[in-house]
Amino acid sequence: MLGVPLILCGLYLNTAEARWFSLVFFLAAAGTDWLDGYLARRLNQVTDLGKFLDPLVDKLLVLAPLLVLIELGQVPAWGVFLILMRELAISGWRVNQAKIIGANFWGKLKTVSQILAVSLLSLLYPLPIILLHLQSFGVALTLISGGIYLWPHTPSSRPYRG
Repeated sequence: MLGVPLILCGLYLNTAEARWFSLVFFLAAAGTDWLDGYLARRLNQVTDLGKFLDPLVDKLLVLAPLLVLIELGQVPAWGVFLILMRELAISGWRVNQAKIIGANFWGKLKTVSQILAVSLLSLLYPLPIILLHLQSFGVALTLISGGIYLWPHTPSSRPYRG
């Protein structure tokens, strides 16, 4: 969380050096977030609070730079809107659950694709078309992982016992 303001400053300065600075802080923040989760699992220190807060930090880490890139005219707002929509829906749903479920494979893959996309999008401008496709891929994974996260937990997915 503490790295987000530095990441945003680097993006706003919009020079090659500042973009590299921003990328280094972004990757360091993503790396420490991963390390925190790894150590929590490895040391058997996983808590419901951690399962709730870790995804929120992931969301802020990814969405903050994407919002700046929208403002700079480098990424389309529709993709960021879809990401934000999914993240708010899942966060709202998770708050109302008796037991907090951690991220599944698809959620982790979604986060990795978003981190990769933000890393490349924040570094390169003008954007090669492949990066816009990468952002679209990340948006698709975001929506798929949200659907998969919710699907097994809906009342209609329980077997009928008539």
